[in-house]
Amino acid sequence: DIAREAGTSPATFYQYFENVEAAITVLAEELVEGVGTLADLVDGDWSEGAGWDTAVAVVEGFMDYWERNRAVFRVVELTTVEGDLRFQGLRVRALNAVTITLARVIATESSSPAGADPMATAGTLIAMLAQVAGHRYGFEFWGIRTASLIDSQARFLHWAVTGRNAPEGATVEGAVTPRP
Repeated sequence: DIAREAGTSPATFYQYFENVEAAITVLAEELVEGVGTLADLVDGDWSEGAGWDTAVAVVEGFMDYWERNRAVFRVVELTTVEGDLRFQGLRVRALNAVTITLARVIATESSSPAGADPMATAGTLIAMLAQVAGHRYGFEFWGIRTASLIDSQARFLHWAVTGRNAPEGATVEGAVTPRP
């Protein structure tokens, strides 16, 4: 099925890959390479005038990254839950660079109101971003707009990094307007 979908023969597929797991492992390794862009977004400007825009860019970037790699992430998530240490290690590596960058930003920007340990705070936020991105279509099924998911996550992220609420009137376009 995979060879047919790729427009090649099974014989050609098996010349390059021992089995389907080997092909998925190669794709999962590419997740690790692509996360640098997210780390760059996290390393953005968190100052009072720009912090909200940075938070929104990080959340949108994370959602886009997850969506571009959704099929691979689904396999990685399932095999990780099943206890496959290879895929668990790939998942950790795929999210590690952005988690470490976020922890450094949190430690530098403020004494985060989210907790005393910047790495624990960053890990919690990255887990939130990953879970929401992974379940985005389920949320949409229940009537929760993606724009509202981005808006609410950006608010948590902005607060955790800067110690400030989102600026007055700040909202992601298409999100349900937050209550005062």
